Amino acid sequence: MKAYIFPGQGAQFTGMGLDLYENSDLAKDLFEKANQILGFSITDVMFKGTSDDLKETKVTQPAIFLHSVILAKVLGANFKPQMVAGHSLGEFSALVANGVLSFEDGLLLVSKRALAMQKACDKTPSTMAAVLGLEDKVVEETCASIDGVVVAANYNCPGQLVISGAIESVKKACEVLTEKGARRALLLPVGGAFHSPLMEPAREELAAAIEATSFNEPKCPVYQNVAAKAITDAATIKKNLIAQLTGPVKWTQCIQAMVADGGTEFIEVGPGKVLQGLMRKIDRSVAASGAEI
Repeated sequence: MKAYIFPGQGAQFTGMGLDLYENSDLAKDLFEKANQILGFSITDVMFKGTSDDLKETKVTQPAIFLHSVILAKVLGANFKPQMVAGHSLGEFSALVANGVLSFEDGLLLVSKRALAMQKACDKTPSTMAAVLGLEDKVVEETCASIDGVVVAANYNCPGQLVISGAIESVKKACEVLTEKGARRALLLPVGGAFHSPLMEPAREELAAAIEATSFNEPKCPVYQNVAAKAITDAATIKKNLIAQLTGPVKWTQCIQAMVADGGTEFIEVGPGKVLQGLMRKIDRSVAASGAEI
């Protein structure tokens, strides 16, 4: 079975999407529509902006979403997903690609998500850290033993888990995890504690927008971050998408479930090759490649 996977924040690069814009009338139309919906020229930033410009919250998430979704649409008849999943932000791209959300609604939700997350970051200084070389259970138990908010946030691949929470709690957890034999436990250059309880204000804000948005039944199963199993009804998809901001990204578990359910060919749709790299660490027995037009 063919599985399409969609990247999240951090996959952006300068000039992203320009080749699509220049070589496809459909892509050009969709990019111009995005400029109108967002109320600013995101294409100027994507095509000509610096890496710092692309790091702006209101730009990063919509830019990655647009690159992924427009690439999927340009693939046309060649895009035939039998299962989909997206890493964090990428879940929105996956939901547009499998027909749950319209292009316009998906983009509006992603824009609102980015701004709501920024507000939550401004409200409570917080951070994330990558922990390498320990079993998930050791990291989870350590986080639970630390005072303050610190939780397992991104299960990226075996031996690579990102923790998230209050700055001092995350720093303390890194010290303890290093003592317990972590190969590395280092703070990440992010603006806040994504996928942790500290994102609750953003979850509440985004929940209202998601509830007010029309969700269709999916064309194929979506393996959602918080569930890590095939979801096929719109109501559950909506509920899981709301839970995603404060819940963990169970990426390793999603991929393992997709393979168990018959996924044999995994195609990354969007900027970069991050997910292809993780695939090789999760399960080398399946093929992983990037989508090409």
